[in-house]
Amino acid sequence: MPARFVYWMNISLDGFIEGRPAPAGDLGAPDWIRIDEQLHRFFNERAKAMTMGVEGRVIHDMMDPFWPDARTDESLPDYLREYGEIWTEQPKILVSRSRTAADHNTTIYGDDAIARLAELRQESEGDIGVGGADLATQLLAAGLLDELLLFTHPAVLGAGRPLFDSPADAIRQPLQLELLEQRRFDNGVTMHRYEILRTATK
Repeated sequence: MPARFVYWMNISLDGFIEGRPAPAGDLGAPDWIRIDEQLHRFFNERAKAMTMGVEGRVIHDMMDPFWPDARTDESLPDYLREYGEIWTEQPKILVSRSRTAADHNTTIYGDDAIARLAELRQESEGDIGVGGADLATQLLAAGLLDELLLFTHPAVLGAGRPLFDSPADAIRQPLQLELLEQRRFDNGVTMHRYEILRTATK
């Protein structure tokens, strides 16, 4: 059975993954996102269960070097150090046309990334986490995206970046989804995991 690409994202109640632009140099979570210890430990469990991760350049640059450094930062709580260990040790694919080198178990896919990811999906097993709206949109358009793992935060942004970039180019007809799992966390965040029953095609 081929692997499954799982798009994992924090999202607002009105469907946005980013609101107003963050201040220059600010790589922290925006104030509308509620990630506490309970939720982060759940993140750790899900990330540990993934066989590998696929990330766009922007997401990858946010993760590295913060998470590799977090592993040994005693000022951080144990669940953050644990996630740093998980992310650093997990095999990763960085999709980038500009990067030529990357550390921490990372392989770079360039111009032919989507074709190579299609081969990887066919030849691999388990769940492969997908990070980045642009990358997820390309996988969706190619019919390669299998699941959505969405963490809905109780906030309404009013405007911003949607779950998929250029959705009209990727979604020619409504996507049919099946709810596989749901959970509510104490901080008001809800998790919904959906299987994509009919993937988009160009």
